[in-house]
Amino acid sequence: MNLPVVQARLAAADAARIERAAAYVESHDTDQVLAELLPALTAAERADVARHLVFDHTAVLVFPDSLDGLCEELRRLGFAPGPVTPSVVVRDRLTRRYGPELADIPVGIVHVAVGTRSVEIFALPVPADSALEAVAADEREAEHESHHAFAVTAPGPVVPAGLRLLLQERGGAVPDGGGYNGHENVTVLYHRTTTHRRFELRLPGRHLPLPDPTTALLTVMTGAWATQAVATMAELNIADHLAEHPGMSAARLAELTATHPDALRRLLRYLTTLGLLTAADDTYHLTAAGQPLRTATEFSLHPLAQLYAGPFYDSFAGLTHSVRTGEEAFAHRNGQHHFAYFAEHPELGDLFHRSMAASAEMFTPVPTLVDFSEVRRVVDVGGGNGALLGRLLRAHPHLEGVLYERPGALEAARTRLTERCSFVAGDFTRSVPEGGDVYLLSRVLHDWDDERCLTILQHCATAMRPGAQLLVVERLLPTPTAVAWDVHMLCNVGGQERDEDHYRRLLEKAGFTVWTSHALPLGASLISAVRATP
Repeated sequence: MNLPVVQARLAAADAARIERAAAYVESHDTDQVLAELLPALTAAERADVARHLVFDHTAVLVFPDSLDGLCEELRRLGFAPGPVTPSVVVRDRLTRRYGPELADIPVGIVHVAVGTRSVEIFALPVPADSALEAVAADEREAEHESHHAFAVTAPGPVVPAGLRLLLQERGGAVPDGGGYNGHENVTVLYHRTTTHRRFELRLPGRHLPLPDPTTALLTVMTGAWATQAVATMAELNIADHLAEHPGMSAARLAELTATHPDALRRLLRYLTTLGLLTAADDTYHLTAAGQPLRTATEFSLHPLAQLYAGPFYDSFAGLTHSVRTGEEAFAHRNGQHHFAYFAEHPELGDLFHRSMAASAEMFTPVPTLVDFSEVRRVVDVGGGNGALLGRLLRAHPHLEGVLYERPGALEAARTRLTERCSFVAGDFTRSVPEGGDVYLLSRVLHDWDDERCLTILQHCATAMRPGAQLLVVERLLPTPTAVAWDVHMLCNVGGQERDEDHYRRLLEKAGFTVWTSHALPLGASLISAVRATP
């Protein structure tokens, strides 16, 4: 809206700040501004970013004695202003910074054209001798609201989301608030750089701002709550109930699960924020993310949810001990390694083996990634319940399998592997059965330190003829999944995740030649190596 024309006055300092902003806009292009704000971005990254956004304007906050007649004052200074419109976002930021007394003071926005770009002028009216003069002095010195702005040119949410991620992870930008401006139908997302300079992304339409650093940290800190909420969802079989009766009410779910109706409703509300459920009029549906908690689905994560919220959850309370000493927290808190502990507690051992089966989805491509046409016998070393071996035997009927495991684990595997498979009890840290054409080490090596890994690999090499193949399935650093699991291994197992070069060095030292590496689902990888000729 255009406000009534009455003469307003700008201080000389504010007029000079507007002139400096105009000179900057006139002399800089998109690449130059990106390079100045985010020097960590490479030239290639800047060029790619510049395909999706353009340098739009530079902003400055000034303090006329009134908004009335501001455009006339800007014309007097030689600028060509557009209309003055309200700025809800900047007013809210000033209110948070200086107190609620600013909440009712109008803040205006006016753009003055500079070629194809502009200077965006925020204007907070500061009458002479008012208490707001202290605010103006602080803002002029700190330049809290001064920033450069980029207009995102790509429509839809996908490219803007990718840009925000790149600017943060590679550029080091930190979200600094923002909001939706209904007068322009634009979402403004502020960011702060490592040198404490600010820039904004202007996205057409309405978008959710990224959380500020404190809120983001609080979200991370409350991750333990989410772990327990998901485990409770699993324990109560909520996913099964909703899969059978989509749109069930909270009251009916409470009856089926024998839970307190109001307490269950509060849990369901939280699970909705976690993306596992959707809610409408107190009825609930499973989302795609909630489906894997069904007990009957293939690769169900139901047991894994309980394992993570049970014994492994408790041991993470001892993570500081692990970091201080390098020792596994699980053994520190329970008196023994988790393999031995689970062997003495069969219910936990069963939960562990069912949990390992839950992540067997990573094995689905393996039968087609490797040529098994000339292979007769596959030896699965430490193969747990035989999920990978069973998949290979089903895909290739000519294969014979050998599952080599601890006695307790073999019992769990006998129901899964019923044909063309023999079961051998033993300890792979001492020896490995001979006679295989292909040997499997699936999620075994990450349980051990380098010395034990080398011992296990050397036992495999001793048992294998030259030319026999070894398939290793592990998560490889530095993927985010492997980084998280590396801390899990430190805390609960005493092992570690490794990068591909690390595994290559261990394999070569044990007498293998690495052939290939393939990505698998769930952040895993398949490393193929061959027994070298001694």
